[in-house]
Amino acid sequence: MRKAINHLKKVDPVLASIIEQVGAYRIQYREPVFQTLVRSIVYQQLSGNAALTIFSRLIEGAKTEPLTPEAILKLRPQKMRKLGLSQQKLAYIRELARMTRDGEIQFERLAELEDNEVIAHLTRVKGVGVWTVQMFLMFALRRSDVLPVGDLGVRMAMKKAYGFAELPKPEEIERIAAAWKPWCSVACWYLWRSLESQGAM
Repeated sequence: MRKAINHLKKVDPVLASIIEQVGAYRIQYREPVFQTLVRSIVYQQLSGNAALTIFSRLIEGAKTEPLTPEAILKLRPQKMRKLGLSQQKLAYIRELARMTRDGEIQFERLAELEDNEVIAHLTRVKGVGVWTVQMFLMFALRRSDVLPVGDLGVRMAMKKAYGFAELPKPEEIERIAAAWKPWCSVACWYLWRSLESQGAM
């Protein structure tokens, strides 16, 4: 990882300053499995604490960890609602479970695929959008060069650090991030942490 950090500090003085301020790179990875994507769906548009509560209840309700498609499909939708899941999210999670059980989604194949192929494979599931798969690429498949241009945290951090009057547009982010390649994931991690250290998250 030293190679990535040296590269980012060399090519981008703004990012170099953030890296100095944040300190060591301590990304926490998850396994590239069914449960991780279910977790991502649960966490969509919720605060971390609320999402963690619901996700913990889901594991408890399914009576298995890691979660399996079969365990999810055994849960009745009414039971999933009582655990705190919205009607929409429980439908997404059940669809993911069904497609995984039936072999339409194959988590064991994902490591062999290019980033854009992983996005195409997983976004076939309703409720799994590009951003969700980008997080899966970064935090589960450990891909080093993912740039989630629609991520609110990345946009907020760049607005503050690079002096944008408004949240930067995707093309503005891509212009700055061109120099970060092939370490965009590392740069984004530092941008997220910069918000935390400023008390903005």
